[in-house]
Parts: sequence; structure tokens; C-alpha cells
Amino acid sequence: MRTLFDSIYEIVLASWGVLLESAPYVLLGFFVAGLFKAFLPHDFITKHLGGKGASSIVKASALGVPVPLCSCGVLPAAAGLKEQGAGKGAVTSFLISTPETGVDSIAVTYALLDPLMTVIRPVVSFFTAVAAGMAVLYTDRNGIDAEPAVVSAASGSSCSNSCCCEQKNEKKQSFTAKLRGGMTFAFGELLRDIGKWFLLGIVLAGLISVFLSPEIVSVYFGNEYLSMLLMLAIAIPLYVCATASTPIAAALALKGISPGAALVFLLAGPATNIASLTVVSRILGKKAVIVYLAVIIVMSFAAGMVVNNLYGLLGFDIADWIQNASHEDGGIIAVGSSIVLLILIIRPYLSGNK
Repeated sequence: MRTLFDSIYEIVLASWGVLLESAPYVLLGFFVAGLFKAFLPHDFITKHLGGKGASSIVKASALGVPVPLCSCGVLPAAAGLKEQGAGKGAVTSFLISTPETGVDSIAVTYALLDPLMTVIRPVVSFFTAVAAGMAVLYTDRNGIDAEPAVVSAASGSSCSNSCCCEQKNEKKQSFTAKLRGGMTFAFGELLRDIGKWFLLGIVLAGLISVFLSPEIVSVYFGNEYLSMLLMLAIAIPLYVCATASTPIAAALALKGISPGAALVFLLAGPATNIASLTVVSRILGKKAVIVYLAVIIVMSFAAGMVVNNLYGLLGFDIADWIQNASHEDGGIIAVGSSIVLLILIIRPYLSGNK
């Protein structure tokens, strides 16, 4: 029987293993996010989402995929788009595709899951966002929802970092100044917003690795359809960003959960949580939120079934589909990246600048 010390040691060791695998890719993801911030014009997204038709919905879905904002940060950004004339369909699409995936979470998916899931995750996020946007556009045209009260882009969310709000005045800057500003944003404000949740995801992955046995998974998650329903029940009320959800899904997958159930968690978790839904209702309206939530549930479940069949057709055992079957000690790059990432995440708390 393991002692408390042994359990803590095993959790730390398992969490460290997950961190070693993911840290280089997390840093790469934040670097790319910094490039987006530095060189993507502040009004680029707003310019392309001003319409109220289907094209603006498709654009919003596509533009939201690489943008690295969590389900907290996307709320005031979406409210700002609504204030500037974006239609509810486009805002809905942006609200879904942005938190469900991003350059940082795509990189971590490649590190902890597999190349196929790395491609599937943003593709399904895009189509889920398009479907939700179209559904909201259709119901809005038929007069199902009255125009909701507009939430200020500077309020209506617990997120107060500047990752949530874009500056309206873009000043001409040199290449070096833009790059410095982008990296300051990515490894400062954005990392403060996501970092603590990523570490929580790493610790939860360690707990799952130590305490969740394959036998428990086979009993409660053995049926692929029941496992997807359970993942929906867990993910919808839970606050978890796209980056933090990945190590949790990876730990569950290593215990035998199917790729479809993992995808359901990766999609529904970042796009929904109890706190954000109340703000979304103020941006879109109550009935539009029902459509928003219903489409996420239906699309996540449908995507899970399709993905399980796809893995089966490709010859994968959906109970043993993860390529990296065990966490191994990393090399100098992995160790160095892990230490740097931990320092960057912990530094604001040590300096008192949270």
C-alpha cells in the first residue's frame, strides 16, 4: 500500500513527465502567438467580421482557430466585435473556434497526443463554429431572439488582462519594437492568463496517471458512446482552456479512453463553462446561447463518433491509440524548456504582479 509520500512523489514524477513532453511545444506556441500579436493589425479581425451573412461566419471561424485566447479572454473580444457591428452568427463562430483551439494548444496536441488528432482538432473546431454560427444566424432571422444587451469590451468578464481587449489606436512601430511588444504580450500577459490553468492541467494529468486505473476506465468509459456522454457532462460546466485540456485528455487516453471521447473533452471543455455562459447570454441573447450550446454538444458527439470510426479504419485500437505509450526522461531541450516555462509562469506570483 503506497504511503502519502510515495503518492505525492509519483504524482510529481508523472506531472514532470507530461511537462517535459509538452514544454518545448508550449513555448513554440506562445512564440507564434507573439508573432500574431506583433504583426497582425489590431483591426484585421474586426474588418473581416463586419457583415451579418454566411461569409462573415466562415471568416470568423477560420480567424478564430489560430488566435490564442482562452474562454475568459475571448468574451470581451467577442463583445467588442458585437459593438463594432459584427453579426451574432459571426460572433458565435468566433466564440467557439477561438477558445477551442489556438497555435499554443495545437502545438501541445502534437506533443502529447498524435499528429492525426493535431489536424482533427482545429478542423472540427472550425466546422463546429461554422455550424453554430449558421444556426444562430438562421434562428435570428426567424425572430426567435430579441437583440440582447451589449456587453462592454472592457467589462462583463473576470478577465482583466489586455489579452482580452485590443488597443484601438495602432501606432507605427519598427520591426524590432513590434517583435518586442508581441513577445512581451505572449510570454507576459497571455502566459499569465493561461499558465496557471496549464499547470493545473499538468497536475491533474499526474493525478490521473497515478490514481485512475485501466480497470476503472474499462468499467466507466469502456462503451465509446457512454464515454463521450460522460466527457460532455464533465467538460460543459468545467473551466479549462484549450492548452490545459490537452494534458488531461492525454492522461485519460493513456488509460484507455477512446480518441472520440478525448476529442469531445477537447472541444466542449474550452468552449463552455458555467461562468462564461452567463456572459455569452448577454452578448448573444438567451435563446441564441441555447442554440450555441446545443450545436457544441451535437457536433462534439458526432465528431467523436466519426473520429473513432476513422481511427478504426486506419487500423488503430481506439483503446490504445496514443503513440507515446509512456513518458520518458527528456533531453536537455525538454528539461531546459520545462524550467524556463515554470519560471515564466511562477515569476508574476513571486513578484506580486498577478
